Amino acid sequence: MTLADTAYDSLRRDIMRGHLPPGQPLRLEALRARYDMGFSPLREALNRLQSERLVVSASMKGFIVAPLSLPEMWEAIEARVLVETEALRLSILRGDDAWEAGVVAALHALGLAAARGEPETLEARHAEFHLSLIAACGSGWLLDFARKLSAATERYRAPVLAGDTAPRDVQGEHAALAEAALARRAEEAPALLAAHYRRTGERIAARMAA
Repeated sequence: MTLADTAYDSLRRDIMRGHLPPGQPLRLEALRARYDMGFSPLREALNRLQSERLVVSASMKGFIVAPLSLPEMWEAIEARVLVETEALRLSILRGDDAWEAGVVAALHALGLAAARGEPETLEARHAEFHLSLIAACGSGWLLDFARKLSAATERYRAPVLAGDTAPRDVQGEHAALAEAALARRAEEAPALLAAHYRRTGERIAARMAA
């Protein structure tokens, strides 16, 4: 990894986890002290994050962490539904034994992290599970769009739903989704995926409104 890659990963992680809250100025001097890096890799990282809409450039202020917005969240969720349901249909059509094994392994790893209550591991394995479902789509463009839209939506879910105790069997939803995909039910699985993402959006919207 280059220094710019390290800076990008560190900034992205802190934004996704809410350690750098929405609207916070990202001044280079403060970032240099926080991450012990030079200006050049930090500038490159900020430009990459801007392309993912995780940071924005504000007039006379430089970069800031992108604000949270319910309309923008729903736009990102619906775009994610559009991209990932098509990628899932293609994966169901094209997926081989290795794809099936990857889905099973990712679901199992996610369940272990959930049972152990390991927040950081859980976030990583949650992302890995959803990517495993669409891994066999055969389209690098769809996978790239999916990763960017995942970041755009997860930056709402992780901090906003932290500590949310309202009942919901998320792991059951994941299991049902994996079962439908592995059974090659090409209409049911995408419908379950869309409902899963929209249900999360509704929870986030309720928490933000409260």
